[in-house]
Amino acid sequence: MDDLDFSREIAAHSREARPYRKLNLASMDLNLLVALDALMEHRNVTRAAQHIGQSQPTMSRALSKLRAAFNDDLLVRSSTGLVPTPRGERFARMLGPVLNAIREIVASQSLAREEWRSKAVLAMPDHQALVLLPRLLPQLRERAPQLDIVTNPFLAGALRRLERGEIDLAVGQIGTSPPGYLRRSLYTDRFVCLLRYDHPALAQEWTLESCAALRHAAIASNCDDGFGQIYDQLDTLDLPNRDPVLVSSVLTAAVVVAATDLVLIVPHRVATRIAAILSIAIVDPPMELKPYEVALIWHERCHRDPEHAWLRREIAAAAGTQHAQE
Repeated sequence: MDDLDFSREIAAHSREARPYRKLNLASMDLNLLVALDALMEHRNVTRAAQHIGQSQPTMSRALSKLRAAFNDDLLVRSSTGLVPTPRGERFARMLGPVLNAIREIVASQSLAREEWRSKAVLAMPDHQALVLLPRLLPQLRERAPQLDIVTNPFLAGALRRLERGEIDLAVGQIGTSPPGYLRRSLYTDRFVCLLRYDHPALAQEWTLESCAALRHAAIASNCDDGFGQIYDQLDTLDLPNRDPVLVSSVLTAAVVVAATDLVLIVPHRVATRIAAILSIAIVDPPMELKPYEVALIWHERCHRDPEHAWLRREIAAAAGTQHAQE
């Protein structure tokens, strides 16, 4: 018999004892069910009391309360000790699974991370995945091997999706967290320029004019609620009247840059990862650019969840901010 049947059974007995009234669990001491479970196991008031750390008179009072609550003796004396009534036998079969389920709920916060079997969905653009995942995934593999990480490159509607629980965390550029959301700075980076290693501009003096004269690549943004993607203020650089070439991802843009005369402005950490893959040059920009800050953001509904908090700390560690405080 399942938990629902158990609830119905209790309600039925309650109606027998008090017609036309449903059992109000708030009016009943649920610790009595623990006492009943011990009584059914030991069939002896003294041994049952010792099993759950109570005195014999306390257990006797508990049995009296149980009999009154269910309008049944539950256990009666026999030549061999206490024996359950038919209703008591039914309760004995149901109590084990019900109490075990309650114990699992209470003990879930202390579950070893090695036993976690869950999934976390992280919204982060591909350039942040390029920086974070090579460090984050080996950490998680060692510390929580059953935790599956799913990344989503789209930041569009990230705040709304966090609120709905469609994603667990988002990584991006956001200055302040709106009401109902929390934010943790992961790191601050500086911007650099990426050019193909034999670009003609590298043989000349690298100036604001020579940089502005080049055609720029940019990453197309898909966000609409405050998250920035890489560098979305090319219009402030006073470039010639030519729109940048919009590319869907940073790796695609880098491959295009490696084969053309385009230039791409990206954070230094991203550039370092790309340069390890492609034959590409990293050059400091010939102008002052605002630092690039990457933040982790989540909804307050998850703030106190121990598994969620642990994952946030792991992401911060992978980003190189082990000593940062939320």
